[in-house]
Amino acid sequence: MSHYNENPFASTHSLDANPFDDPSTSYASNNPNAQAQVDHATRLEEISRRERDLERREQELASKSEHIRKHGRNNWPFFFPLIFHSIPDEIPEASRPLVTRLYQLWLVLAGALLINMVACIFLLISGASGGGSDLGSSIGYIVVILPLSFLLWYRPIYNGYMKEQALYYYLYFFFGGWHLAFSIYMIIGIPGTGSAGLINLIKSFAGGHLAAGILCIIATIGWTLQGLGNAFYYRQIWSHHRAAGHTMEKAKSELATHGAKAYFTRG
Repeated sequence: MSHYNENPFASTHSLDANPFDDPSTSYASNNPNAQAQVDHATRLEEISRRERDLERREQELASKSEHIRKHGRNNWPFFFPLIFHSIPDEIPEASRPLVTRLYQLWLVLAGALLINMVACIFLLISGASGGGSDLGSSIGYIVVILPLSFLLWYRPIYNGYMKEQALYYYLYFFFGGWHLAFSIYMIIGIPGTGSAGLINLIKSFAGGHLAAGILCIIATIGWTLQGLGNAFYYRQIWSHHRAAGHTMEKAKSELATHGAKAYFTRG
């Protein structure tokens, strides 16, 4: 009978088949619809991961804000506290070194403004042309530039890295750009403009006024250090801003939602 001729060792599978092949993988690779489902699942998983990261970040910020609300006190400036300023408490760990450097550069700016004023006093004493205008303008810079630089470019980028919102970055780029131009202006040191920069420096040494010349050197070094440092970090922040996908449309939306006042507070 024919059924006795069947090979008992015959297999329904080909002997050439790889026993380690993943059938689901083989099916997906040969079926466009299955591959599309795999791609879709991958995208959903990526979206889910990003949402979890965003939720975690929001929870961290909420926790920090609550801690600061309960325990935080206005602590800056130390001699007359007006605002709360704490890089370890408010800035994400990865961004703390950059924000710390920006704060240090702002302190260098404050020092440069003070030394610049002292140098202008010596320029006036030395009989430099425009010495009176230099001194008056240098005092005005301390009164105006020092607080505005903190409010208009340092504080926005501080809040930018704390909240990662677009409008803070645009505020920083606008006012930070003007500050870079102002730094170049102060480095040049045109007589009568309130800057103890290069031109006033050269004229002081040429006239034999060593004290004024030395103070001009210190002021010029201060202007140069903070100017170059701010230019370096300006580029880094611009790259971060583009990578984060910030747009003017997002900035306008944030302004409409939160209002201008929110961008000078930590709330």
